[in-house]
Amino acid sequence: MSQLPVVLAAVSAFVITAVTGYFLIPFLKRLHYGQTIKEIGPTWHKDKGGTPTMGGIMFIIGIVVATALGACTLFWGDKTALQTVGAQQWSRLVYGILMALAFGFVGFLDDYISVVKKRNMGLRAREKFLLQLLIGAVYLMALYFSGSRSTALRIPFLGAVELGWLYWPVALFIIVGTVNAVNLTDGIDGLSGSVTFVVALGFLVLSGILGYAGFTLLAAAVAGGCIGYLLYNFHPAKVFMGDTGSLFLGGIVVAMAFGIGLPVVLVFTGIVYICETLSDIIQIGCYKLTHKRVFKMAPIHHHFEMSGWSEVKIVTVFSLVALAGCVLAVFWVLGM
Repeated sequence: MSQLPVVLAAVSAFVITAVTGYFLIPFLKRLHYGQTIKEIGPTWHKDKGGTPTMGGIMFIIGIVVATALGACTLFWGDKTALQTVGAQQWSRLVYGILMALAFGFVGFLDDYISVVKKRNMGLRAREKFLLQLLIGAVYLMALYFSGSRSTALRIPFLGAVELGWLYWPVALFIIVGTVNAVNLTDGIDGLSGSVTFVVALGFLVLSGILGYAGFTLLAAAVAGGCIGYLLYNFHPAKVFMGDTGSLFLGGIVVAMAFGIGLPVVLVFTGIVYICETLSDIIQIGCYKLTHKRVFKMAPIHHHFEMSGWSEVKIVTVFSLVALAGCVLAVFWVLGM
């Protein structure tokens, strides 16, 4: 495959996201769509109160438009691209983006309720969870009816394990778990955007190795969109992505993993997301059982923050951990 569509997807996602942010942030300020900071968070986060949220809209637009531009360029340069790549792969790409947009819409509802009613709760946890289950189930149904009916999971270094009907609840757990894990990672300036940028680069390499042209375009667009967003979100943040952005990014990460047929690769590429989630589960579980805390604060990025690490240091270290996970994923795929 020509590299031009990939480069175009990355560059156009960056430019569209950056330009959209230039106009979107003042617009959000005029609407007073500022983030309400939780009382239980670090005290110094209160200074961030009023920073515009829902900034994820900028990279949602950038990623979707850039992926479409990359695909059009690919088809223009190679009239047989649809047949060569396969209709099933393109359907996976479209369904994956639609799923991410649906998750982003749930996040938008959550953000809208939060900023309009001036409370940080947003949607009730049960409402959000049920909507996420529904979106995940519809996505899996779409994959099934488009021909993706394999019920085997490739386990790192163990090979394929046939799960039968159990594959579907396991897959749904992976989808909803990943989306919420990415959401948890969005807790300090630049963290979720930087980690997801690294994850996108990992999927860029993986999809290239495995020959998934459509997901190579998507990964490039996600990487470009994240960089465009970080222009405004890196410390000190001028805007937050909100649940609008974090749930969309979670959906996109899921789409890339399922799109290349390796959902369990998230054990490596999503190692930071997993650590964030586990730290939350461990903290809550231990406190309920023993009334003692394992971490100074959860998720774990707050633990390091409370330990004196700067936000920039946390973002740097966590991004390097994500990079290490992506390298392991590449080694696994190369050895398959």
